[in-house]
Amino acid sequence: MAEQFKDQGGLASMDPSPFVRWMSSRVVGRICNSRRVQKQRQKVERARVKAGEGHVVEYFHQTDDGYSHLTAQILQQLCQRYDIELVCHLVRGPLGKNSAEPELLLQLSRYDAFHVGPEYGLQFPEHPQPLDQSQVDLATSVLAAQEAEGFIECAAYVGDALWSGDTARLQSLADSLGRASDNEREACLDAGTARRTELKHYSGAMFYYSGEWYWGVDRLYHLEKRLAQLGADREPGGELLVPRPDAKAGPLKDNGSLTLEIYPSLRSPYSAIVFDRAVKLANDSGVTLSVRPVLPMVMRGVPATREKGLYIFSDTVREAEEAGVPYGNFYDPIGDPVRRCYSLYPWACEQGKGNELLSSFLSAAFAQGINTNNDRGLRKVVEAAGLSWSEAQEHLGQPGWEEVVEVNRLAMYDAGLWGVPSLRLLDEQGEQLLALWGQDRLWLFAREIQRQLEQR
Repeated sequence: MAEQFKDQGGLASMDPSPFVRWMSSRVVGRICNSRRVQKQRQKVERARVKAGEGHVVEYFHQTDDGYSHLTAQILQQLCQRYDIELVCHLVRGPLGKNSAEPELLLQLSRYDAFHVGPEYGLQFPEHPQPLDQSQVDLATSVLAAQEAEGFIECAAYVGDALWSGDTARLQSLADSLGRASDNEREACLDAGTARRTELKHYSGAMFYYSGEWYWGVDRLYHLEKRLAQLGADREPGGELLVPRPDAKAGPLKDNGSLTLEIYPSLRSPYSAIVFDRAVKLANDSGVTLSVRPVLPMVMRGVPATREKGLYIFSDTVREAEEAGVPYGNFYDPIGDPVRRCYSLYPWACEQGKGNELLSSFLSAAFAQGINTNNDRGLRKVVEAAGLSWSEAQEHLGQPGWEEVVEVNRLAMYDAGLWGVPSLRLLDEQGEQLLALWGQDRLWLFAREIQRQLEQR
């Protein structure tokens, strides 16, 4: 199985040299240093004050992206609450190697937004099918014709007409608000996409403020807190517009009839900060936990770029701090360390320590800075998991694990997911109740478990 995925080389190499592994680990470790982040913020703020500039937030809107429509619904409130200048750009979807699974991404954005929206008090219709491209073009043309204030005021209305399939209402908005020509629309998209590229990002529904990126409504609380700390909150001490949801288990407890599946990988920053919390949620809520590890994305042919890597690692710093999870002392485990640990996984499961092994490895690689690319480092992982190193050596490097992780990968794709960590909730018959990608969806699974139990 492992041979079917070719090494992509460069930043996406699955087998870097010892020096490259060490150097990349140092670079990422610096990115993940929260003190460095704070110093950089202070430097940027001093420069802003010295220049006499206001708080300028840029927003990048992708018309056919579900997350962008959710975000559009909060723009007016954001401008009313905080003393900011909001500059809006229209952009295309992720391009090139930043777009690993473009069709799956748009499909997931529709499914995810439908489930997440109501939890945030936002609207998103169930929309399993792709949007009609002519209607996307019309909606984009309307938005491209707006000045800054007009965009902020009408983006949600235009999006609502588009996503609800109300062609007549969308045309009426075009008639009343105006629309750009096809050439003007494309030029507007080109300009917005170029600006996003200049700032070194790739996705829609993104906010940019003073050197940092914030993804849609899900990361807005980070931006809100930062603006509040800088004195830009017009309602200091008030509740955030989009507070971070709590992922704790609710009062009702299952008898194991529901199953929570998690698909982690051993080189995923997001997996590293959610794995233990997912295990705890399953234990606390009484559901059956099914852990289905997969290969890291670059080890299964999914391209990686510098922009995406930098954003993911830096974003995980903020998310880990909010969750109170140790993170940031990184030593890259890509390649052989992952393979060697996975070769021990079937044996560890037989010992009842499979979860402990994965947890120990993720902690070593992402929080303790242990080089797992040698026996000394791997021994620390094994023993921290409560396993015998002498016994582990008898199983180290044995085949069989490849088929397991490949079956897991295919199951993940069958659910319309491809990134890690992915999560699925199954009923007693094994039917899927919810399937989403991301450590930032654990709270939604906690709530869905409670909803399922309340219905009994």
